[in-house]
Amino acid sequence: MTRILILEDSKECLEAITVMVERVSGHVRAVPVNSLEEARAALGGEAQPPFQAFLLDINLQTDDSSDISGITFAREVRMRKEYAFTPIIMITSLANMELTAYRELHCYQYLVKPYNEEDIRKLVGKLLFLSQQGETREDYVVVRKDSINYKIFCKDIVCIKAVPRGVNFVLLKEEMKVLYLSIKQLLEKLPGERFLQVHRMCVVNQDHIDYVDTVNGLISMKNGEQVEIGITYKNEIRKRLGM
Repeated sequence: MTRILILEDSKECLEAITVMVERVSGHVRAVPVNSLEEARAALGGEAQPPFQAFLLDINLQTDDSSDISGITFAREVRMRKEYAFTPIIMITSLANMELTAYRELHCYQYLVKPYNEEDIRKLVGKLLFLSQQGETREDYVVVRKDSINYKIFCKDIVCIKAVPRGVNFVLLKEEMKVLYLSIKQLLEKLPGERFLQVHRMCVVNQDHIDYVDTVNGLISMKNGEQVEIGITYKNEIRKRLGM
């Protein structure tokens, strides 16, 4: 079942779009909410399955043209790891907010009022396809760089090194520096059975280890990277790698 949260201040519009969304397929369930408070309550319902998409009206106070409550809620959605990449569609008549929505919130689509049932049908069809594809089952970590969320697959991480004010991801095809993130914080996010801390300033992916030289205190990675072994980590490395 594809669950779509719909946030719209007009009860008439909310009822209409709910009907249109659910009429597309019996595999779609719309969850209509009429205010920012109701949206927050629906998002925090831990007993319910997660949402696969969000349709959010930007302006929830028609008497205040500067209101952007929908964007406020979208920001809160993006702050939650499980929704870092979930499609968000902004519904609005404020075309000047489009750039903000796309750049900052990484919206999937922008629906400008007035819209019709054909617009909704095409949109929900795309969302159904994305939902049926499903999230990859591969492990990943989400990091934030320059106000953008990045999904980094664990299989692509060779090692992670501490650098001034952050960490540097050494990936199979590139490197990425992420500020204001520590090795300790990352270890809480990474699958422990796959990643091994070998130095207070370095974590390696065991799948990418080529050779371990505990005598000289070095680990050679398959991509040619060499990592120093910290003295206090030698015993744990031997134990984890069966040496």
